Amino acid sequence: MKRLSIALVLVCIVVLATVALIMAVNLRFPIRYLDIVQANAGELEPSLIMAVIHAESTFRPGAESHAGAQGLMQLMPPTAAWMAEQMGMDDFKPEYVWLPEVNIAIGSFYLNWLVNLYDGNIDLALAAYNAGLGNVNRWLADPEFSADGQTLDNIPFPETYNYLRRVHQRQRIYRVLIAIYTLPPWRRHSP
Repeated sequence: MKRLSIALVLVCIVVLATVALIMAVNLRFPIRYLDIVQANAGELEPSLIMAVIHAESTFRPGAESHAGAQGLMQLMPPTAAWMAEQMGMDDFKPEYVWLPEVNIAIGSFYLNWLVNLYDGNIDLALAAYNAGLGNVNRWLADPEFSADGQTLDNIPFPETYNYLRRVHQRQRIYRVLIAIYTLPPWRRHSP
């Protein structure tokens, strides 16, 4: 009887610890707007877009940077207007950037556009998303930062270097979380 009680207590501790871990992960890495992200991912993995949103705004639709970047994916107003035009959004108004569905659609389109511009190089696209196209193109043209003009050997902005690291770390986490989140409910609890 005593062994059964100890086993029951151990099972309860494991269950509670697991629930606490899941809650902590959900607080730190929320799964929000996944349907909008998946609908707008284009050629990109939804986990990458979720990672960018997390790195940019930690899923706060009202986020605004000191430089004026706005919304979930921290779009600069001129970039948002330009991308909205490229997307054929004839009715776009600057205030729409605060709407999650519009911000994610434009930000995802822009990130896809950058990936295509840089021939599929995610790191160049992310660097341009963070530091701007002009900076990345200057770095690629400078042998101090790019030996071949196609990849960056060195990123001179510590913020951009750290941004790439953060996005890649978060993408690995979101790959797992999205895989778990999108399992049918009956599969989530199977051994």
